[in-house]
Amino acid sequence: MAKLQYSTLSFLEKEGNLQVTLLRLFYTAIPKEEVEKIAPFSILETNSIEFAKISEEKAETKFSFLLAKYFAGLKNRLTGNPATYIHRNSGIPLIGNVAFGIVYRNSSIIEIKPITSCNLNCVYCSISEGLSSKKHDFVVEKDYLAEELQKVIDFVAEPIEVHIGVQGEPFLYADIEALFADLQAMKNVQTISIDTNGTLLSKEIIDRISKYTKMQLNLSLDAVDEEKAKLIAGTKSYNVNQIKEVIAYASKKLKVIVAPVLTQGYNQEEMEKIIRFIGSLEVQPILGIQNFLKYKTGRIPAEEISWEKFYSLLENWEKRYKIKLKLSKEDFHIRKTKELPKPFEEGEVITAVLKCPDRFPNTSIAAAKGRNISVPGCPFRQEKKVRLSIVRDKHNIFVGRAI
Repeated sequence: MAKLQYSTLSFLEKEGNLQVTLLRLFYTAIPKEEVEKIAPFSILETNSIEFAKISEEKAETKFSFLLAKYFAGLKNRLTGNPATYIHRNSGIPLIGNVAFGIVYRNSSIIEIKPITSCNLNCVYCSISEGLSSKKHDFVVEKDYLAEELQKVIDFVAEPIEVHIGVQGEPFLYADIEALFADLQAMKNVQTISIDTNGTLLSKEIIDRISKYTKMQLNLSLDAVDEEKAKLIAGTKSYNVNQIKEVIAYASKKLKVIVAPVLTQGYNQEEMEKIIRFIGSLEVQPILGIQNFLKYKTGRIPAEEISWEKFYSLLENWEKRYKIKLKLSKEDFHIRKTKELPKPFEEGEVITAVLKCPDRFPNTSIAAAKGRNISVPGCPFRQEKKVRLSIVRDKHNIFVGRAI
C-alpha cells in the first residue's frame, strides 16, 4: 500500500479520468486506465491518492512519470489556455523573460513573477491579459522561485525591494501567502510590494498578510462609478464597492498605494472622485495616478494624454485637494545596484535547447547557460537543439533569432 500526498495538487475522478489540479488554477486529465496500470488506486482526500499492492517508492516514481507526461497538456481553468509548470526539475531557468521568474534591472527593486493570468479584462491592459487572453500561461514552483531569488539577492548584497508584478493578478497564485512568508524571512529584503486588482482580497486575507511587516499593497481603482468601473475592468462581475472596502480596511493594516490608470474617454472625470474617496478614509493610502500608455502587445482603447497635459492635471488636483500626486523614484527609494553578468550578449551566436512554448503563437522558450531565451518565429519542439543569434540582451532579458 502506498499513500502519496501533495501540497500543490488535488485529485478528482471525472468522466473516466483522474483530473489533477495544480495550485487551484491549472488542471490536466489522466485517463483512469493509465493510472490503474500502476496499481488499483483510490482518492483518500482531496490532495492524496493511494495505490494498492505496490511500494511507495515505485508508486511515486511511476505516478511522477504520468504527471510529467500529462502536465504537457496543462490548462488554465479561467481561460482554457495552455500552461507550463516551471519547477526546479523543468530545466527552465528563471532569468531571461519578462513574463515569468525573476527580472533584475540593476536597481534596488527585483521583480518576481510566479504566475500569468488575470480574472479581469481591463480595457487599458498593457499586455492584453485577462479573461479574453489567448496566450500561453506560466506558473512557477514557489520553492524554486525563492531559491533562485535568494541567489540574486546574495549577488546584489544590499537591501532591496522584491516587487511581485505579474502579467495578471498575483492572488490567483495559490502559494502567494507562503511566498510572502519566504520573502519576509529573507535578510536583505526590506519591502515586499505587490500589484493587485484587489478582487480576491478580503478582511480575513488582509488580516493574515498584515503579519508580514515588509508588505506593501499596490491596489488598482480606476473609477468610483459602478458602471464605469465595470466597463474599465472589462467584466460585469467587478464590484467596485468591494474594492473600496478593501482599500479602506487594508490602509489601516498595511502600507497601501492606490494606482488608477487615467485613460482618456473612460475615467478622467473619475479621478477627482477617487481623490475625494482617498481623502475621506480614516487612514489615507498613497495615491499614484498613472498615465495610460500604448504598448505593442497591449489594448489601445484611447489616445495617450501628453505628459505635459498629464502633469498639468496632477498639479491642478494637488493644489485643489492638498494631496501629493506627482511621485518619483526618489519617493520609492530606488537606487542603482550592480549589474548581473550576462552569459551571452547581443550579436552572439549560441546553441540552446527548446523547453516550452512562449506566451505568443509560434514562439518558444529556449534555455542555455542558466538563462531562458524567447525565440519568436520558432515553433516549439520538445528538447530540440537550436542555433540562435541573440538580438536582445538588456537587463538579462534575452530574445534570440533561430538561424
